Amino acid sequence: MSDPVVVLDDLRAESEEVDALVRELSGEQWALPTPAPRWTVAHQIAHLAWTDAAALLAATDPEAFAAETEKALVAPDRFVDDGAEEGAALPPGELLARWRAGREELHRVLREAPPGTRFPWYGPAMSAVSLATARLMETWAHGQDVADALGVVREPTARLRHVAWIGLRARDYAYLVRGLRPPAEPFRVELTGPGGERWAYGPADAAQAITGPALDFCLLVTQRVHRADTALVARGADAEHWLGIAQAFAGPAGEGRARREDGA
Repeated sequence: MSDPVVVLDDLRAESEEVDALVRELSGEQWALPTPAPRWTVAHQIAHLAWTDAAALLAATDPEAFAAETEKALVAPDRFVDDGAEEGAALPPGELLARWRAGREELHRVLREAPPGTRFPWYGPAMSAVSLATARLMETWAHGQDVADALGVVREPTARLRHVAWIGLRARDYAYLVRGLRPPAEPFRVELTGPGGERWAYGPADAAQAITGPALDFCLLVTQRVHRADTALVARGADAEHWLGIAQAFAGPAGEGRARREDGA
């Protein structure tokens, strides 16, 4: 994923799709619970607005962003939730306007960033492409929470390739954040995209391999589905283990989703 224009255009399209889910909601619908414990639809959009604002701060004022990371270190278990709570308390129209303005400004700053620029983040510094990809991944994942709360089935798109890519790049992080040693060998991952296209990563002769639908893989690495509820096939014990702990996002290991009940 080396073309910032493509990634930024896809980020904009993903944001607009989630925007369309919420723009006509009633106040009662904004208060609907989502699969994330204690988070409503409003919390999901507030989190996107909050993280966009953090990314914008990182891209425009690294010193101020460093001060924000210190706050995260002081209260790692509450930092994200506090940001979501603050935004969710706003009137829906104000929250939506804040998210729209913030994401557009971030889009402009990342598009104008000189080649080779790297921005500080909560983990390693990130390029404009990587930061935009991370924002797309989160927008898609939290958009899935909103869709689930509303009972909406979204049509998967080729934009999932960005989510799959960042999930793959975060393989070792999923181990390290749990105090585990990552496997030394690369994995082979072969995914089937929404249009039947094949996305392949890693050496073809790797002993550890994963195959299956790209949508299932993306849902899994963003912890929006339980491993048992996917059609992913793992070859090798290490590959299977990774599918049980995979996460595409920075921060502490999440609890993941419970397995669906039979017939759900």
